[in-house]
Amino acid sequence: MTRRSLLLLATFLLLGAGLPHSAISQSAPERTLVNVDKNGLALEGYDPVSFFAAGAPIKGRSDLTFRHAGAMYRFSTEENRAAFEAGPGRYVPQFGGYCAWAVSKGYTAKVEISTWQIVDGRLILNYSDGVRKKFDEDRAGNLLRADGNWPGLVEKEGKTP
Repeated sequence: MTRRSLLLLATFLLLGAGLPHSAISQSAPERTLVNVDKNGLALEGYDPVSFFAAGAPIKGRSDLTFRHAGAMYRFSTEENRAAFEAGPGRYVPQFGGYCAWAVSKGYTAKVEISTWQIVDGRLILNYSDGVRKKFDEDRAGNLLRADGNWPGLVEKEGKTP
């Protein structure tokens, strides 16, 4: 093959062989990984907005719900549900509601709601009070590692909602 033929072939392949853009850029559906019970309920039924608004976990009502990213969230007030609907990313627990320490180590683990804390505007949960203390010994480093590990865990363990 001549140099010109190789150049034309390479150009042809790079341009997707004339296929429509949508045929070559389709990606897999986005996966999610959320710590839910067998009924799909997140945060053991606690109102995610209450951690921020009330400074405490408050149980949500079964008649005030909103589904987000494959999980059902409950709310203690209409106002909290409206706030969540307007911006769920602000209120959902980080790392899908799994233990932040475990995620920093590259795996997922269940949590105790009593370990909650707001760190840089993010709801963080851990497996136990002892694990929370370990997490807090290097909070910034552990968050950095957890943020780095999370996408791989979602890819490995996540589901398509």
